Amino acid sequence: MKVQQNKNESKFLITRIIYIILGFITLVIGFVGILLPIIPTVPLFLLTTFFFAKGSKKFHNWFMSTKLYKKYLSNFVEHRSMNIIREIILLCSVSLMLIIVTLVTNKLIVSIIMPIVILILYSFFFFYVRSVSNNKNKDLLKNYCKLDDVSKSVVRG
Repeated sequence: MKVQQNKNESKFLITRIIYIILGFITLVIGFVGILLPIIPTVPLFLLTTFFFAKGSKKFHNWFMSTKLYKKYLSNFVEHRSMNIIREIILLCSVSLMLIIVTLVTNKLIVSIIMPIVILILYSFFFFYVRSVSNNKNKDLLKNYCKLDDVSKSVVRG
């Protein structure tokens, strides 16, 4: 009975170590994605959060307290919202990568699956993620609306 319990504990420990390693791999690649806009940062940091949550509460709490998490994921995780500029960059970069994969592989099954994946991706962002703009965009929009109201009053008057 103890031998079986030790086997289960060792499998559990190995699984946790694998999750932690995958968490750090996705963290590093996501960090590179900050510097290279072609690599999608947000999905990689979401995977980092998932892997750390499965692997270690300590690493999960640490990652959630970092500036990276707060800047790129906190709004997404807490409010299901994302800055519209980041959302556009994410969708364009992921779509570009999927299109490149489709063209490079030149396989019929990939040519069928990739448009479906892109459709699911855009549907997810359209129906599930709320787009928010930053204050600068809001101020520009307010100024535009004020100018529009002024032009309407000039036309009327």
